[in-house]
Amino acid sequence: TGIGMEALVKRFEEAHDDYNAILAKALADRLAEALAERMHERVRREFWGYAPGENLTNEELIAEKYRGIRPAPGYPACPDHTEKPILFDLLNATEATGIRLTESYAMHPAASVCGYYFAHPESRYFGVGRIGRDQVADYARRKGMEISVMERWLASIIDYL
Repeated sequence: TGIGMEALVKRFEEAHDDYNAILAKALADRLAEALAERMHERVRREFWGYAPGENLTNEELIAEKYRGIRPAPGYPACPDHTEKPILFDLLNATEATGIRLTESYAMHPAASVCGYYFAHPESRYFGVGRIGRDQVADYARRKGMEISVMERWLASIIDYL
């Protein structure tokens, strides 16, 4: 949904039309989130088919009354952005979608989403709590990364920095 948006926004900005530039960016963001919601619904009802008869109201969808979750790297349940390149490589995402990762693992275009689907009936959203030095060291070892690199990426949840 963000593919091609930069050119449109640039035209608005060159015309000093800040209102429509902001509106276009916001619309692209909303469309990306709507697509993520729709794909999650199709996974539940069609592709994986674990909720084929699901017929939720908008209020029930907002309250996340469906089975399963779709957490995303960089959010409280999966704060590690370094998982994005693994996901992108596994899915051949750049070639399939045109979305690419920057060196800081932000997605480009910005109006893009990625994440995981979990179908287990007891899966719930949660935030990863504060972690200690031993946990960072263990995680860095398992990922094959330097501790200092992991500390940079996990700084928001580290309890000793």
